[in-house]
Amino acid sequence: MTQMHYARHRWARLVTRLAVVVLLATGGLVTDLASTATTHPAYAHAYLLETSPVDGEVLASPPAEVRLRFDDAVSFNERSIQLLDTNAKKLAIGTPGHLDGKANTARVSLPTDLTEGTYVLAWRVTSADSHVVSGAFSFSIGHPSATAAPVEQDADRAVLVVDAVGRALAFLGVALALGGALFVAVLWPAGRTDRRGRRIVWSGFGVLTAGTVVVLLVQGPYAAGTSLAGVFDPDLLGAALSTRLGHALLARLVIVLALGVAFGIAVRPNSPSPSAPAATAGAGATRRIVLPAVAAVGAVALTLTWALADHAQTGVQTWLAVPATSLHLLAMALWLGGLITLAICVLIPTGRRETSKVITLEPALPRFSRLAQVCFAVVAATGVYLSWRQVGTWAAVGATDFGRLLLGKLAVVLAVVGLAAGARRFVRRRGREPLGLDAAPAAAVRWLRRSVVGEILLGVAVVSITAVLVNTAPARTSYAPPVHTTVPIPAAAAGSAAGLRDSSVEVKIEPARSGSNVADIYLTGPDGSLVAVPEISGQLESPDREVPALPITVTAAEPGHYVANSMSIPFPGVWVLRLDIRVSDFDETPVRVQFTAR
Repeated sequence: MTQMHYARHRWARLVTRLAVVVLLATGGLVTDLASTATTHPAYAHAYLLETSPVDGEVLASPPAEVRLRFDDAVSFNERSIQLLDTNAKKLAIGTPGHLDGKANTARVSLPTDLTEGTYVLAWRVTSADSHVVSGAFSFSIGHPSATAAPVEQDADRAVLVVDAVGRALAFLGVALALGGALFVAVLWPAGRTDRRGRRIVWSGFGVLTAGTVVVLLVQGPYAAGTSLAGVFDPDLLGAALSTRLGHALLARLVIVLALGVAFGIAVRPNSPSPSAPAATAGAGATRRIVLPAVAAVGAVALTLTWALADHAQTGVQTWLAVPATSLHLLAMALWLGGLITLAICVLIPTGRRETSKVITLEPALPRFSRLAQVCFAVVAATGVYLSWRQVGTWAAVGATDFGRLLLGKLAVVLAVVGLAAGARRFVRRRGREPLGLDAAPAAAVRWLRRSVVGEILLGVAVVSITAVLVNTAPARTSYAPPVHTTVPIPAAAAGSAAGLRDSSVEVKIEPARSGSNVADIYLTGPDGSLVAVPEISGQLESPDREVPALPITVTAAEPGHYVANSMSIPFPGVWVLRLDIRVSDFDETPVRVQFTAR
């Protein structure tokens, strides 16, 4: 018997040390992710800054290669860049790569036998925050010709749905694993011997693993813009594993394995033998010191695999956003996972009918109530900060998908807070009774049970919204407030045309972001009435970059009102809209309007 105990405890110590080694190795992966995030500061989704050739350029001879430069690091695979001829036929090109090792560039060699005509180059790359951005531009050789058919750039809807389901499963799994483990091992003394509690935690590890694998498998098709059949493509899987998100998902799987080993040791039946005091003492030290340390480090590292590969490590204040996101997720997991375990193991009777009119709720319920209060405080504090960081302005809340999803999540969270407050009052009121919670009437427990089930359903709704939210462009970057500005017409123009004296130019540009825009131009007199001129022409100029001026077509919508319906802004940044106002057959006055495009 003594040898059996020694062997058992030696095995426990060996597995615990293995778990520590695995966590240290995983910490190296997380450190690598953190250093990558620090080396390449990002501002959410990557934007295309410039291309060579530039969009619409006419070349005398075929270019040897095409270059693209983004505002932040991007990753891509061999299918990320496509060249199409005038018949929308895909042409064979080289393998895309980074230019001179710069992570924010892409280059690809082109065939040397390109004939005259217009070509479209479509691109689809993955930003540092794991989101895919895409676009296309054209260039011509010799002379322009008919443009190729539009290239489908959107991801397959089935891929997006499966990705969202995988992310939701991962969120639910981490809640069941971390929150359930804490409840079973710490808050509920009888939990270590209760099969239901252990099954919940093991189910959490399984769901977390399944969700992580699903997200990893669909990253290849998502980045390449292919169908779900791409999950079986080894090249796409290899490309996904080489990205920052792929590293984070691999680290997550390793951490899940380590935490599973630690939990298995923690709930392992402990039957000390008087003949093996040394082994018993060693096992006790393992449970009291090593396992809590492994669990704490593993839980933090696990949440960092989300924070270091998503919105948190892009944008402003990443040094604060990463730990805030980690704490936000950890608090959510401990609350929701503990709540589900509480409902199943403590509040729901084992049989179909309650055998007595009172149900024992001590000591799990008051302990969890205090934990939930702390978790709500952490979720509220970090949630307010992260919301401000991702939204930026009040106008962006209702004008973007991200803002509207955030409002929906807030409404559900407030409903959860209302139910939780009622449960908290129940616990405090029963705690003041002479017999405490142990004498809680069955009817009161049934009310509490319904309240907790409501909290759980709303919590799952929050998880589902979050799964969609993390794959949506942040409002701070997706929202582009329309440009609306007024500049006076120079005195020279007023001297040439009496009708323009003390007049001004009012310009409205929507949506004021890279891509197609509409500019409304109004010439207004001193009394606010519209003033007509013979002609207005215009062009876009970039004061910060050496790019040629881009001509735009301005047409008259009505006397004094002019419109540029297809004003294309190639990349975000500061731009100048130059308007040449022809006031007579001989006089033309330029007016410059500076604005910022997102």
